[in-house]
Amino acid sequence: MPTFAAPDGTQLAYRVVGDGGGTPVVCLPGGPMQDSAYFGDLGGLAARRPLLLLDLRGTGRSAVPEDRSSYRCDRLVADVEALRVHLGLEALDLLAHSAGTNLAVLYAARHPERVGRLALITPSVLAVGIAVDGSVRRETALLRRDEPWFPEAFAALEEIVGGRATAEAFEAIAPFAYGRWDDAARAHRAAEDGQRNDEAAAAFGAEGAYDPESTRAALARLGCPVLVLAGEADLNSPPPAMAELAKLFPGAELVVQPGAAHFPWLDDPAAFVAATGSFIG
Repeated sequence: MPTFAAPDGTQLAYRVVGDGGGTPVVCLPGGPMQDSAYFGDLGGLAARRPLLLLDLRGTGRSAVPEDRSSYRCDRLVADVEALRVHLGLEALDLLAHSAGTNLAVLYAARHPERVGRLALITPSVLAVGIAVDGSVRRETALLRRDEPWFPEAFAALEEIVGGRATAEAFEAIAPFAYGRWDDAARAHRAAEDGQRNDEAAAAFGAEGAYDPESTRAALARLGCPVLVLAGEADLNSPPPAMAELAKLFPGAELVVQPGAAHFPWLDDPAAFVAATGSFIG
């Protein structure tokens, strides 16, 4: 697995998957701070363009930094820039998922000239200060009302939205994250705990990580093409919030993938590759 040095000397690792032509698309994982292995080949997207899957510091095969406060999202921007320099590229085509999209937009805000294309997949909106109301999450959840697991999962969601969150409640709503709660989805979910660095995840959004006002101002001037891909049934990143996010960019393209939830490349690989592949080229 290739490695490169972050500015503080931490050795960071990445994998390149796929045999498509052209320069690789740099993929930033969510979690936050989860091993990039959960991407797989992004539903076959790697056949269109090579995918460079970055393990953020302290995750996967990347080293644990001496300074654990360097896990904070805004400080990780320097790692992405170090990767660009390591690759010898003038600009990066970036694809980010979930919490990793916070890092992607902070990178784009700080280094707008270094982003060729920006694909935000079922993104988090913390870095830009968009609030997702509990009623929107409930309304989105009701799309799954005919699923056999729905009553238990919806009751747990009500506990969370009502401010009575527990570890058990979060586990109970896991089916909502997938368009199909089948064996593949269960296996994907079961692997998550072993792939995430919980210490790093706790530091990722620590105080000072985000400055929504300045980030919004920078994104309003961003000149590169932007794709915001939402899952129709995604509670974490519901379409109304994704539409609000897309409006922060000049001319961003919003795609809502039917029947998909938080991992659209698992829910319908063909639809995901069609939408994302046409964007990244």
